[in-house]
Amino acid sequence: MGVGSNDISGISTVGVFLAGRACSDTLFHMVAGAYGHPAITEERAAMPFAGGILQHGYQCGMIWGSALAAGAQAHRRFGPGPRAQAAAVTAAAKAVECFRYLNDGRRDCFDITELDETSSKMRMVTYFLLKGGTIGCFRRAARYAPAAFRAIESALSADPAAPPPPVASCAAVLAHRMGASDLHQTMVSGLAGGIGLSGGGCGALGAAIWLAGMDILKQHGGKLAFKDPKTTDVLERYLKAADYRFECSEIVGRTFQDVVDHAAWVRSGGCAGILEALASG
Repeated sequence: MGVGSNDISGISTVGVFLAGRACSDTLFHMVAGAYGHPAITEERAAMPFAGGILQHGYQCGMIWGSALAAGAQAHRRFGPGPRAQAAAVTAAAKAVECFRYLNDGRRDCFDITELDETSSKMRMVTYFLLKGGTIGCFRRAARYAPAAFRAIESALSADPAAPPPPVASCAAVLAHRMGASDLHQTMVSGLAGGIGLSGGGCGALGAAIWLAGMDILKQHGGKLAFKDPKTTDVLERYLKAADYRFECSEIVGRTFQDVVDHAAWVRSGGCAGILEALASG
């Protein structure tokens, strides 16, 4: 079966959104589906990225969902290991770039909605219902889904500029330590460096939340609670280890130039305390 962005329509994207999904798992579903490989549990576990990591206002959930789908396709195309991980990082970077292009340079949920976990219920109701914020998110998803697919496919189809380093992603390292499968290690790879090395909310934190979400769904089925105690515990452990900093660029003091730069940071013990805290749950 042929796949492509033509398989993603605005109507079908909004339809998935309306079926009770969050922005994050909607985009995951649309991109993965365009490749012919939907993954229900993995998609559902992406729900906590809505609102920018448990509603903290960082990268839009659509970016997280797209990056996870890109990682899944990288694994199918290249198998386990550094090449697939590096390809997932590159594809995630293109997904971030695409989102910014479509949203006037904005990447973070707060910059779009002016909402985060501190916002009152009344403020949220005002934005989503009275100011048309819900419709805005639907339109954003309808535009972004086919564009994200094209950006991801272009990145995965390109020849690598150089051989990948042995360790390509902090998120993949964490997933390995948490006992995740080769597939899931590759899927989270693109979250590295604040998703595709863009310096935003920590990718290792995102990987830990996603893996915790899958454990919850496998044990209990149904639908994730937005602030399940298990994912909340992950966040609390992370914040203590990261000195209450969310963004990769703030923690590291810069953004990474490329996969090789990021790999060198991880190999030298960068963020070791954060990875240890996240893996200890």
